[in-house]
Amino acid sequence: MLAIIGGTGLTKLANLSITRRQVVRTPYGDPSGALTFGEINGHDVVFLARHGYGHTLSPHEINYRANLWALAQQQLTGIVGVASVGGIRADLAPGKLIVPDQIIDYTWGRKHTYFEGVGKSVTHIDFTQPFSSSLREMILSASISLVDPVLDGGVYACTQGPRLETAAEIRRIENDGADMVGMSGMPEACLARELGVPYAILAVVANWAAGKNDSTQKIHLHAANEVVAIAMQKVHKILECMSGVCAV
Repeated sequence: MLAIIGGTGLTKLANLSITRRQVVRTPYGDPSGALTFGEINGHDVVFLARHGYGHTLSPHEINYRANLWALAQQQLTGIVGVASVGGIRADLAPGKLIVPDQIIDYTWGRKHTYFEGVGKSVTHIDFTQPFSSSLREMILSASISLVDPVLDGGVYACTQGPRLETAAEIRRIENDGADMVGMSGMPEACLARELGVPYAILAVVANWAAGKNDSTQKIHLHAANEVVAIAMQKVHKILECMSGVCAV
């Protein structure tokens, strides 16, 4: 069963035939909301709204450990995290979709590991390649039917939020090698790795990052919301194909 974590612009799946909802209690507190189980053309999926179903949780307030733990108990084939980002790289214009292959973590203070506390052994995970290569390939293969193909590979910079970045911060992040900037990829990715669940991000470029192109002086948030709403139609199509209903 495929799990989908919906971010900004994806608080529910319009193409999901819901069969049940389940409240899951975890050793790490409450997830962002109940898990929604259902089918996309006969294929089982489970959905969780990362920011809560009323979009009430800021990126730094999300209980990532509870979210990932709750999903990992469901015998998953993988988790796709849908996330909106700001484009830094020249080809990452608003409306583009991209599957990153690397990540840089600029967050602080978030609960980012299960391996802590009394009696827990010190445990290191290999995070050289932070995303599942097979799940990334599934996303990319599912996007073949789109007129505007999903871009393959890029470095996702995860910042603390909830404020957007300054132009100077984006220049620094770009110099560090990042291609896009978001707020939710970490610790989501490393927690999934600790749990042994394949994880990948499908990123929607909502706007140019601060200081880039038409965001030189300010980021137009209303326009970004409209871009995300349109791009989510393509996201739904990809998720349908990943569920096995799209012949490619």
